[in-house]
Amino acid sequence: MFKNVDFYAGDPILGLMEQFKNDTKADKVNLGVGVYYTQDGKLPVLECVKTAEKRLADPVQPRPYLPMAGLAGYRKACQNLLFGKDAQVLQEQRVATIATIGGSGALKVGAEFLHQWFPHAKCHVSDPTWGNHIAIFEGSNIEVHKYPYYDKATSSVKFDDMIAYLQNLDKDDIILLHPCCHNPTGRDLTQEQWNTVLEVIKQRGLIAFMDIAYQGFGTDMDSDAYAIRKAVDMGMTLIVSNSFSKNLSLYGERVGGLSVVCPTADEAERVFGQLQFTVRRIYSSPPSHGGHVVDIVMNDDELYQQWLGEVYDMRDRIKQMRQKLKATLEAKIPEQNFDYLTEQNGMFSFTGLTPKQVERLQKDFGIYMVSNSRMCVAGLNTNNIDYVANAMADVLKS
Repeated sequence: MFKNVDFYAGDPILGLMEQFKNDTKADKVNLGVGVYYTQDGKLPVLECVKTAEKRLADPVQPRPYLPMAGLAGYRKACQNLLFGKDAQVLQEQRVATIATIGGSGALKVGAEFLHQWFPHAKCHVSDPTWGNHIAIFEGSNIEVHKYPYYDKATSSVKFDDMIAYLQNLDKDDIILLHPCCHNPTGRDLTQEQWNTVLEVIKQRGLIAFMDIAYQGFGTDMDSDAYAIRKAVDMGMTLIVSNSFSKNLSLYGERVGGLSVVCPTADEAERVFGQLQFTVRRIYSSPPSHGGHVVDIVMNDDELYQQWLGEVYDMRDRIKQMRQKLKATLEAKIPEQNFDYLTEQNGMFSFTGLTPKQVERLQKDFGIYMVSNSRMCVAGLNTNNIDYVANAMADVLKS
């Protein structure tokens, strides 16, 4: 029956996790998967989450299906974070928001919705981007292309090339954008560059699809959402996928959201209905437990403030690791410029290593990162950073 089924080689990033687990080296370091680890190399459980979990467990409650769109408080939390608590667009009820199965689920629902109502639209993603972006949109029968973004030679954004590319696209084409903490390069646009990009998108009648999975890990909650809020201020319609996996450390709970900013409240209501219909056709309703945790933390003033502090502690630790790695590498290879390490934002860094150098790091030192040289900086800590820096210097000098 299944003799013609193609072999699946597996996801390259998730495959790295299996290789890492099977590696017997005592000093092995996992810098591949996009997960935040503490100074002790542990996956954290945030204190605000612990409090929310206790409330959910006392007393233990039944677990009915959630509505197709998720909990009302959860959807409100998504909107407040993305657009600002007192945003006029929310007061005008022009945003349709649903809870989804993680950020990936938000992208999938968004892609299905767009393909249904804009079947002629093509999707354009940054070169490079998170690999699953391409797979998700292609899986929804949307043709995917890449726009210029990262210059490996200068570790900067190919901004002029990017603008020239956007100016030649067709109306209703979809532009997938990273509002902050670009994955995988860590190289973000400046606010001035965002203004220009958004103006071109508006003039060309393109559809902006913003995927924000690391809000709070760049500068702060509000600054990281600059591109989203600027687009709204410009009167643009747009789609936003967000995730609480990283900034609440709730990876396995699959807590994401999808928001569509519409011209009118009437259109938002109709879009909201179609998003629910899309959910019904795929998975019926979002996860319950993680949804309740988000609802509690985000809508309790005390817990929300505690959460902000915990997110910014994670952000600051990542920045410290960037600074330490840069300083160590500069001392070992003074003729090479490592400024990019501290100019990038978020959990990821494009190290500039070749695939062969990445392979040698893995084989000789047990240091795992994605073959395109993406390193998860959050996997570094004061116990392993010297080891990683020495290994990188050895590889770079050879």
